[in-house]
Amino acid sequence: MAGAIEARLAELGIELPQAAAPAANYVPTTMHNGVLYVAGQIPMWNGERRFIGTLGDGVSIADGQAAARLCCLNIIAQAKRALGDLDRITQILRLGGFVASTPSFGDQPPVVNGASDLMVEIFGDKGRHARAAVGVSALPFGVAVEVEATIAFV
Repeated sequence: MAGAIEARLAELGIELPQAAAPAANYVPTTMHNGVLYVAGQIPMWNGERRFIGTLGDGVSIADGQAAARLCCLNIIAQAKRALGDLDRITQILRLGGFVASTPSFGDQPPVVNGASDLMVEIFGDKGRHARAAVGVSALPFGVAVEVEATIAFV
């Protein structure tokens, strides 16, 4: 039987992508003392990279938000793979958002809201978190956004 978070995902009509294998010499998640660390996730849907480009140079804020949302879905997929049950999550502690942007682009926080808003939509108050939203010159594979997470669990 599906847990409360799985039921919430179904209620919202949200499907999770497959948890992606790492692209280099790292693991997608580590756990220590009730904290799950999820490596940076890019906007990928079942192996297909999406939202390629740079904010401020062809990628809109709306597309950046959609990219951040997809990164967040990948974070949740990794958490499900690691924990087995999303109901074990007690708090989304922190998100780190990286936005490929031009030097003059300063709207990284609204872009990363795509991930933050989804966490709250799915997890409610347990989804409220500390956060960084940082502009970078480039991201792996040319994607527009990458998001990492720190999650408390039981």
